[in-house]
Amino acid sequence: MENMDKQKTALVLIDMQKESQFGIDRLESATNNAASLLRAFRHAGIPVYFTRHINRGDASGLSDKEPLDHNGEPVFYSSYKDNHEVLDALKPEPDEPVVDKFRWSSFFQTTLHDQLQRDGIENLVIGGFVTDGCLMTSVFDAYFYDYNINLVEDMCGASNEGAHMSAVLTMCNWIYNMSVFRTEEVLNWVEGRPYEAWHAAGPDTCQFTPETLRETYNRLIESTKRGALNK
Repeated sequence: MENMDKQKTALVLIDMQKESQFGIDRLESATNNAASLLRAFRHAGIPVYFTRHINRGDASGLSDKEPLDHNGEPVFYSSYKDNHEVLDALKPEPDEPVVDKFRWSSFFQTTLHDQLQRDGIENLVIGGFVTDGCLMTSVFDAYFYDYNINLVEDMCGASNEGAHMSAVLTMCNWIYNMSVFRTEEVLNWVEGRPYEAWHAAGPDTCQFTPETLRETYNRLIESTKRGALNK
């Protein structure tokens, strides 16, 4: 985010929906962090975008093997229920874009890229649910569309800690322009104060094995607090 133009930056919240209340680790803290950033970005006049994952209630166009209930309706994110709505604590303002999607990536067969381009956005401050699914696939596609990626690690969550950690490290390894932030450091950036972040040093920067996953992850998190590169 160094020297990043606020007029070319947007906050993107991926699938922070009511469905996520059932089984997302770190839900409360991630939601509270998103709410803090929402207030700051709105006050600063920096655009905010939301995405919602929706599975059509009539089961049309679902991903292969998408779980169905005994009525043949989607178990998760059904358009027939209100669980596909954004969490009440993060309710979009009337003028804030809400992009609906029917597959994991927020860029797959949606208008998100077109809307970002229309608004002159080059830099994404991004987080949401789930880290190892819709969030990660959206981040990779954003990178392929040449956006600068600024991941807010503590504004993300998955079904368990290991899934979250491995997804974050995978993104750090292969998204070469990515920076990783904690919420408080993004707030510092918005408000013009000094801030710290981790910045990718190159390919496969955060190599890990099953035995070293937590150790490698903890080094990453520590470096977001002091701005050091993970060696």
